[in-house]
Amino acid sequence: MAQSGKQALIIWGGWDGHTPYPSSLMALELLEEEGFTVKMENSLKPYLDMELLESLDLLVQCWTQGSADDEKIMMDGGGTKNLSNAILDGLGFAGWHGGMNDSFRRDTEYQFLTGSQWVAHPGGVIDFEVNIVSDDPIVNGIDDFKLKSEQYYCHVDPGIISGINGKVLATTTFKSNIMPWNGVVMPFAYKKYWGDGRIFYAAYGHTFSDFEVEGAKEILRRGMSWATRGDD
Repeated sequence: MAQSGKQALIIWGGWDGHTPYPSSLMALELLEEEGFTVKMENSLKPYLDMELLESLDLLVQCWTQGSADDEKIMMDGGGTKNLSNAILDGLGFAGWHGGMNDSFRRDTEYQFLTGSQWVAHPGGVIDFEVNIVSDDPIVNGIDDFKLKSEQYYCHVDPGIISGINGKVLATTTFKSNIMPWNGVVMPFAYKKYWGDGRIFYAAYGHTFSDFEVEGAKEILRRGMSWATRGDD
């Protein structure tokens, strides 16, 4: 759905292994195609500016493994509380892979907000499949697809899994003959609610090359659009 006139901010940074800048450029291009006006910031300081957060329709984050100084901004400086309050008031929030759910490991308030936290990627970069498990408009008509990437094992909010406060859109199944998580079905893309705000997350996106798979890119496009403030 076109979002003409909508304002988006992409915050990128952290660990370079997740290609935060190229991946964020990809997201910027998707949003501009949908009619957004988009800015990018290589800083967490926007989280300290509540007036700025309230002026946005969508905030996209790609920031992995925050440092002690990063966590100080978010936890001690009030960044997480500002983000939470802005989403409660209707700001949309979206992200992927460790750029959203492995950002600030000590910040449990942030993890409660986003709905999941990375804990492992058994085997490193491997071949696996992403399975669509919903007829939600974010994924409707998109076929299952294969990736060669990190298959994230996450701790996920039961409210999302149960459907009480969100919806699982896609899953992945772990396959290993020697590991105890063989057969585990893991949520791999979901949407959730936080007050008047909406949050979208996809667990793929280890590097920007994941989004060269059309299904992966299209889910992100639709997920960001869905999360946007005021979108129906």
